[in-house]
Amino acid sequence: MLNISSHSKLNEKVDISQYGAGKKVFHKRHYKQFNRFLAAFSIIVFFILFLPWTQTISGRGYLTTLTPDQRPQTIQSPIPGRIEKWYVREGDYVEKGDTILYISEVKSEYFDPDLVERTGKQIEAKSMAVTSYKGKVKALDQQIDALTRERGLKLEQAKNKLIQSKLKVRSDSIDLEAAKTNITIAQRQYDRVVQLQEEGLKAVTDVEEKRLKLQETQAKLIGQENKLLASKNEVINAQVEINRVQAEYTDKISKAQSDLYTAQSNQFDSEAQVTKLENEYTNYEIRNSLLYIKAPQSGFINKAIQSGIGETFKEGAQLVGIMPSDYDMAVETYVDPIDLPLVHIGEKVRIQFDGWPAIVFSGWPNVSYGTFGGKIVAIETFISPNGKYRLLLAPDPDDVPWPKDIRVGSGASTLALLEDVPIWFELWRQLNGFPPDYYQPQNTSADATKK
Repeated sequence: MLNISSHSKLNEKVDISQYGAGKKVFHKRHYKQFNRFLAAFSIIVFFILFLPWTQTISGRGYLTTLTPDQRPQTIQSPIPGRIEKWYVREGDYVEKGDTILYISEVKSEYFDPDLVERTGKQIEAKSMAVTSYKGKVKALDQQIDALTRERGLKLEQAKNKLIQSKLKVRSDSIDLEAAKTNITIAQRQYDRVVQLQEEGLKAVTDVEEKRLKLQETQAKLIGQENKLLASKNEVINAQVEINRVQAEYTDKISKAQSDLYTAQSNQFDSEAQVTKLENEYTNYEIRNSLLYIKAPQSGFINKAIQSGIGETFKEGAQLVGIMPSDYDMAVETYVDPIDLPLVHIGEKVRIQFDGWPAIVFSGWPNVSYGTFGGKIVAIETFISPNGKYRLLLAPDPDDVPWPKDIRVGSGASTLALLEDVPIWFELWRQLNGFPPDYYQPQNTSADATKK
């Protein structure tokens, strides 16, 4: 039976150093070499912990262009249509304004091939109508002026006649007073002759003469009264004539003005129709020019999104993709929100392009091989859908130029260089999950001090 519970130790009873394997393992000379190795390794590690290490912020992005107008784009049609003919192939180089394809109309209101010409004829007809209305307006203006002048002359004539009638009334009134004076004289003479005849001083013949003269004077008085009444009637007639002339010519001028306003309304309506037709004419001309899809800028045809002949599409549909031939390369990368306060515009960044081998020591960029320099030119102020903030990097003019064979859309890894710290501090930071040391660039600090 095994004595398992016993406190006796087997190595105290059995000496394994007598065996060959024990002699090789427990030789005192190996202890000394191993201790020396550990001591040297500890010293080396201790010194390494105090070596400088550059803190970095790593990111992953892809190649793009520096300005939006240099990036790959799709050519769209602002009108619906049907593809009739292609003038390019995929991969062809096109200059700005070159025709890429020709389309035809699919809406019935634009089927007429002479639509622009017919609209131009409508504009000519309406323009002639406008000219006619202008002539009518001018004629009515002249007619109104003539009626106004004629009314003035007629009123002047009637007023003169009224003045004449009033003067005649005054003249007849004076004649009437003279007749009244004559009849008074004739009556006195008659009475005197009658008295003298009764006294025997005058003959009966003289009395009869005076009576006849008295009767004639009375008849003249009555005639003069009738003449005065006729003159007063002429005054009233002259006033009535003035009112009649005023009313007659007011009616004629009002009718002419009504015709004038009608002609002006028709003229303005025709001018509005001409303007509308000219707008349609311009729209039709521009629409016809849109049937030829042209290159917005010089570049290479990437892909025909719509293909074939006779294929229809709606307005705004993507027809073909084009890549500009002239562009400035840039890198679009992303950083975590916790690292955003540590990056600033103008800071240096190391970039490793996909397909370009590199040996990268993130903390020792000076000894990294195959990386290229970049500079931050834009920082997005709103978070991206991937939960990070976007940075735009341009080539560093003070560094090695970027490779010429890199293409837009390929991947890139980035390292933003921050402060230099000891390695032990970086290990401690990484173990605790702390962010890199926060710092401000010197120019930013100077600006803040000035403020």
